[in-house]
Amino acid sequence: MGMGSLIFLVVIAALVFYVVAIYNRLVTLKNRYQNSFSQIDVQLKRRYDLIPNLVETAKAYLEHERETLEAVIAARNEAMAGLKAAAADPGSAQALSQLAQAEGGLQGALGKLSIVVEAYPDLKADANMRQLGEELTSTENRIAFSRQAFNDAVTEYNSYKQSFPPVLLAGTFGHVRDASLLEFADREQLQVAPKVSF
Repeated sequence: MGMGSLIFLVVIAALVFYVVAIYNRLVTLKNRYQNSFSQIDVQLKRRYDLIPNLVETAKAYLEHERETLEAVIAARNEAMAGLKAAAADPGSAQALSQLAQAEGGLQGALGKLSIVVEAYPDLKADANMRQLGEELTSTENRIAFSRQAFNDAVTEYNSYKQSFPPVLLAGTFGHVRDASLLEFADREQLQVAPKVSF
């Protein structure tokens, strides 16, 4: 075997290792953003679990505000359905858009509930209501941090996938579409920590 053949084999081996490295990096980055979405999933489920307790606590005080309470529960259920769809495919723009819309509806319903609660001093003073409000605020902060981590992971994945030479191989390796960021319609308002006061 001549020197030319040896150089050729070394170059082929180096290319194979480089292609394998690109594939592994794409898989790692995709798994990272999917895991980041799992953290959002955990926090949103925690919030969805708090909402029925919040409504039950308020129900005793707000018997004639049943429409507001039912709107909160309906918005929660819609948000849960949006989360389920997004969890099935966290890179899908359509699924994340559906989740964002449902979350916007839930935020609006919770805002109306907060306004109604303000009119009832006994309810605002209720220890359970205050504790639930604090837990909800804490969860909202966790959701914001989780969403930021997810969006960072998606950006890293998309940037690597779109760079050269991975862009030449990404489609071949099954990484055809870019992952989508999770952005809510009222994102400027969400940059400020939520103020839940009961």
